[in-house]
Amino acid sequence: MSAKIRCAILDDYQQVALSYADWSSLEDEIETQVISQHIADEDTLVKNLADAEIVVIMRERTPFTAALFARLPKLKLLITSGMRNASVDLDAAKKHGVTVCGTGSGGSAPTELTWGLILGLARHLVTENNALRDNGPWQSTVGLGLSGKRLGLIGLGKIGQQMADIGQAFGMKVVAWSQNLTAERAEQHGVELAASKEALLATSDVVSIHLVLSDRSRGLLDAADLALMKPSALLINTSRAAIVDQAALIAALQQGKIAGAGLDVFDVEPLPADHPFRSLPNVLATPHIGYVSDGNYRIYFSEAVENIEAFLAGKPIRVLSA
Repeated sequence: MSAKIRCAILDDYQQVALSYADWSSLEDEIETQVISQHIADEDTLVKNLADAEIVVIMRERTPFTAALFARLPKLKLLITSGMRNASVDLDAAKKHGVTVCGTGSGGSAPTELTWGLILGLARHLVTENNALRDNGPWQSTVGLGLSGKRLGLIGLGKIGQQMADIGQAFGMKVVAWSQNLTAERAEQHGVELAASKEALLATSDVVSIHLVLSDRSRGLLDAADLALMKPSALLINTSRAAIVDQAALIAALQQGKIAGAGLDVFDVEPLPADHPFRSLPNVLATPHIGYVSDGNYRIYFSEAVENIEAFLAGKPIRVLSA
């Protein structure tokens, strides 16, 4: 009997990868190892993956660089959640003979999380909940009512459009801007096109970012941009940390130049224990859980199983290319 193919599943923080899909169809050929703790050190990662021919990763939790591919000669198949993963060097994968496959996703999980951050900040939910639990003051804050306020969306793609619909349901006036957004497209979604990025920042009560990280969007908001925002405004980023100058954002929050920030993405993940975002009182932060929902996980891991089955049959599906 031939040895089974080793499949490693990385960064399964909640230890649920095997329960969100039926892996039984693979058990005769595949030996699955689940690694729940994030491995940041490359040498340790290589040691853990040395014998793996298949690796399943959660999008952008563990980067697969050219250097890493070079150190994993047995690797044949890499599966990522989602159909786009900027942290995988697809050219290097091809060079080393590694097939990279993605999965679908569904629902509105990132949008839901974004609104959770907005509402949590606007109504001071953490402060009031902690006070209630600790027998602290009964009502110590005054919430920001959203009706009649201005929601500025940087990006009006799928998530941005969902954000606009919900903002309008709350009675907010929604404006949007991105480098390619036209007035006609904005009007299709009942949204006003901001005259410029600067105009959107200066006039919005809540600014929410919904862009893909690219060379054009990296560092899109710097210290000068943040200085345009109202002192009462909230900045929400559930897209990618690098879109905003992180040092400038920390300074703006420390100095009270903006009222608060809702964050789900960070330059380094997991976030270092001593990072200011863990302790700033005007930050509501979550550990990159925008896409972490039961619906998405069922899709991710069920399609990962399908990808492995197809690869073993010699007919890979959902193949990603540079």
